[in-house]
Amino acid sequence: MKLAVATMLMLFTMIQFIVNFAGSMGVVVKNQFGASVTASQFGAAAMFLGFLFFGIPGGLILKRRGYRFTALFATGVAFAGMGVQLVSGMVASFPVYVFGAFVSGVSACLLNLVVNPMLNVLGGGGKKGNQLILIGCTLNIIGGMLAPLLTGLLVGGDIETAKVMDVAPMLVTAMVIYLTAFAVVWFVKIPEPGLEAAGASTESVFAAVKDAMRYRNLAFGVLAIFLYEVIESGIPNMANLYMSPIREVGPAVAGTVVSGYWLAMAIGCGIGGVFGTKVPARTMMICCSLLGVTLLALAINVPYELVKVFSMTVPKSMIFAALCGFATSIMWSSIFNLAVEGLGSRVEIASGIFMTMVCGGMLLPLQGLLADKVGILNSYYLTIALFLYLFLYATVLSRPRRVG
Repeated sequence: MKLAVATMLMLFTMIQFIVNFAGSMGVVVKNQFGASVTASQFGAAAMFLGFLFFGIPGGLILKRRGYRFTALFATGVAFAGMGVQLVSGMVASFPVYVFGAFVSGVSACLLNLVVNPMLNVLGGGGKKGNQLILIGCTLNIIGGMLAPLLTGLLVGGDIETAKVMDVAPMLVTAMVIYLTAFAVVWFVKIPEPGLEAAGASTESVFAAVKDAMRYRNLAFGVLAIFLYEVIESGIPNMANLYMSPIREVGPAVAGTVVSGYWLAMAIGCGIGGVFGTKVPARTMMICCSLLGVTLLALAINVPYELVKVFSMTVPKSMIFAALCGFATSIMWSSIFNLAVEGLGSRVEIASGIFMTMVCGGMLLPLQGLLADKVGILNSYYLTIALFLYLFLYATVLSRPRRVG
């Protein structure tokens, strides 16, 4: 059983790695395939599209086939996703890369669905189960930090020669991890609580979704989590694209700075966990929304200047962008808590809707299009507008009320 727990924690680490790897690869495919900033975000968008296609269907697979089958399916798909991206580098094909990113997105969605409840089950529920999930969340963010850091280091100091095959060692390592996880899940006995042989009909699922969406706080919360995904991934993705071509900075330093964004997010999560029982989710969300607006306004408007940070040469504006990790750190949990308030037995279906709406990241090419038109830094005005919606949600739209 300890081996199963270790495997689930390893997979928890890989979930955010998959998500951030798609964003980090933007600078690589922009160079190798001559892509615009808009097209450089197609891989990230395709990855998030996987959540749209497999959010609710993945939940049905979990209910009907159980944890073991879903975990095997998820790790197999994850292995295939990394493999297709590796092939895209071998054949130098942008469409193949985008397809591989989509397959990886499907795997990230499935892994999210199975890893959280499985850790709770393996821990026996209660405090032990919650402890394992919290450990998993920490490892999840660490995985997110590793993706841009390792991508930058493997590409090196010159973006003009960057190619997908430069990150082949990382892709192969990920494939070995997934293959190992598949083998462990195959041979280890996994508890199967609540397995439904028949499962709910498609009609009943849609009826439950329609009923839950009558709650105003959930309806506007679903939009909030959809838009939040653009914020969370758009900030580091654009920062990476902005810094990598600067000769004094380069991909390695850019990847390190972007990993600093995820480090700030991890620290913010820790702080939020400490004060979570004392400070309401609504208050934390209001404060962090305003913090995000302030930091991005500074990133856009400070005069261009290269400064030294821990022996690295970094544009001053990107320091403020990296600090935005503090602003995004508590958003997911806060939005979820406010959205499900007063839903009662509808919380489970609301969770499935939330997982589906992670697909909001597929709007990232829109920020890329804006960046192509007005510049990367000015594209952050879109992010500011999205932060303001989160502020509006926290202050007004999250008040529980059933409509109809």
